Amino acid sequence: MRDAVIVGGGLAGLTAGWRLRHHDVVLLESGGRIGGRIRSERRGRYYLNWGGHVFAGDRSGTDTLLQETGVGALAIPGALTGLAMNGRLLLGGRVETYPFRIPMPWSARVALLKAGGKVGLAVLRYARIVGLRPGEDEATRQQRVYDFLNDRTFADFVGDLPADAEALFKPTVSRSAADPDEISAGAGVGYFSLVWNIGDGLGRNIAGGPSTLTETIAAALGDKVRLGADVVEVVNKKSSVVVRYSQGGVDREVEARCVVLATPATVSHRVAVDLERETREALSKVIYGPYVSAAFRTNETTPQRWDDAYAIATPKRAFNVLLNMSNVVRGAESERQPGSSLMVFSPAGLARTLLDQSDEEVLRRYLDDLDQILPGLGDSVAEAEVQRWPEGAPYCFPGRGAIQPALTRPTGRVFLAGDYLGTLYTETAIQSGFTAARHAQALLTDRANSPIAAGPGTRLSHVDPEGGTR
Repeated sequence: MRDAVIVGGGLAGLTAGWRLRHHDVVLLESGGRIGGRIRSERRGRYYLNWGGHVFAGDRSGTDTLLQETGVGALAIPGALTGLAMNGRLLLGGRVETYPFRIPMPWSARVALLKAGGKVGLAVLRYARIVGLRPGEDEATRQQRVYDFLNDRTFADFVGDLPADAEALFKPTVSRSAADPDEISAGAGVGYFSLVWNIGDGLGRNIAGGPSTLTETIAAALGDKVRLGADVVEVVNKKSSVVVRYSQGGVDREVEARCVVLATPATVSHRVAVDLERETREALSKVIYGPYVSAAFRTNETTPQRWDDAYAIATPKRAFNVLLNMSNVVRGAESERQPGSSLMVFSPAGLARTLLDQSDEEVLRRYLDDLDQILPGLGDSVAEAEVQRWPEGAPYCFPGRGAIQPALTRPTGRVFLAGDYLGTLYTETAIQSGFTAARHAQALLTDRANSPIAAGPGTRLSHVDPEGGTR
């Protein structure tokens, strides 16, 4: 009998595996690679990226994991609030001036100022509720964040807007993989808080690309990782858990003292057949939105207009944001080197229009839009690849706060982990992986006296959101 089985090789499962690596564990991943929705590949001094890109800063679970694994991270040097809309490209200046610098009808400008003021006041309220208060645990703080403006959608919160005003709001909100009429008002406000404050040390890029972290952990786990292992059932016994899975066309099973279930909520609901009813029902209510992304490697040899920008919102395009993945490299250069690495991101409704199109069709649409935003860019593209994420990211919908207690209560010998347990995406994945590993270690250290093994136990804790880092 093994000490633990970790189901899922994404960031949460790998984090748990890192903390449990000195125990007799096995990590089962259904896919052909580790990392889940973290995916990047090195290309010389640059890296191509298709998934998570901004990671939490100091005093975070991410910071702890990076220090433990020896993986470096760098502050983002470029502008984070670029905007390309209606034929105008803005890469600097205060965002409050954008309605006057982008061509649009005056009716849209007035609506933007009114709605922007309302969102700005809500961001101030969000800042007051997001902090950890004296004497409370992280789970209490996370619940408070979920409950913030959780009774309506963001679209309901800002009201009807003219087309240009709505288009300008949408890229910030929909990066959650939900559109304004799907995401809760509080979560939408949290995204504006993130975008407006991420330059204050809240976000970093991982040196060499995000997969540097996941691959470093996988290397440390070595042969404890099994790829192509599709788990079909997780069943509790009196003093152990049995995990049944298929690998290479052969049905297998492994028994362990506990399991870290670090799969998407939809998968956890399907395979954990005898979880407590309320917890399993809560898993079934978590909603994921899709996204499509593409990475581009370019071979230009001269300085480019986008060099000093990291993120450019792109309303009315096939993607809603253009990201300069080579920006960190640019910030350390004394002389501009050839090439760049760019990423575009299409979430929610944009993704739904692209999921069934061929790679060639998606890239054609992307390149057409890129050439209109940055004329001539298409001529320098040397490599391009599309990535589809039909179950891209969990988002906070109206009423989401009500299911949080059922998701975070003790679950016997099966410990849940994943970004759906909070609102920080990569940071929540890491924090929940740490939490699951801590409970597993407690059970393994003292099975007879562990409150978790006996049933009632310490409530799982998860960090508050920064507004949703991807």
